[in-house]
Amino acid sequence: MFEYTELNCHPYSQSCTTKAFLPKMLELNHGHIITVASSLGLFSTAGVEDYCASKFGAIGFHESLSHEIKASEKDGINMTLVCPYLVNTGMFKGCRIRKEIEPFLPPLNPEFCVKQAMTAILTDQPMICTPRIIYMVNFMKSILPFEAIVCMYRFLGADKCMYPFLAQRKEAMNNNEAKNGI
Repeated sequence: MFEYTELNCHPYSQSCTTKAFLPKMLELNHGHIITVASSLGLFSTAGVEDYCASKFGAIGFHESLSHEIKASEKDGINMTLVCPYLVNTGMFKGCRIRKEIEPFLPPLNPEFCVKQAMTAILTDQPMICTPRIIYMVNFMKSILPFEAIVCMYRFLGADKCMYPFLAQRKEAMNNNEAKNGI
């Protein structure tokens, strides 16, 4: 069982926040835990391995905690996992999928993502992927061999979608270093 007696963790981590609130939720058998991850926690791409790993970790933590709460038979505590596709916040500015596919999968409006997440939370959905095609990609990843997934990523342009973002980031860093005389 999760150790709740001591908050021995980074104060801004998901596990620390959970350790702070979960004991009272369990006592009252009431609450809702929301994990905001990313579609890159369900499947990865090249160039952002550290980001993908952190999102895989958040999803793993969420799933494990979900199982623990179910095993404790606390039916008043709900959990929702939020996995949006690329959100137009500027964080991954320059990320590009195949140009022919991009009109069908443009970066998402942050307000739309919030509305989708809030609807999922208020209706006690265990998971929300935005847009819904992410469910299909995740399902296909679970049943197809790895090489078929690689082909699908290549077709979508998802295999190298972060390369333009990474190139822009590297150029910005080089310009900043040159400007600062480094």
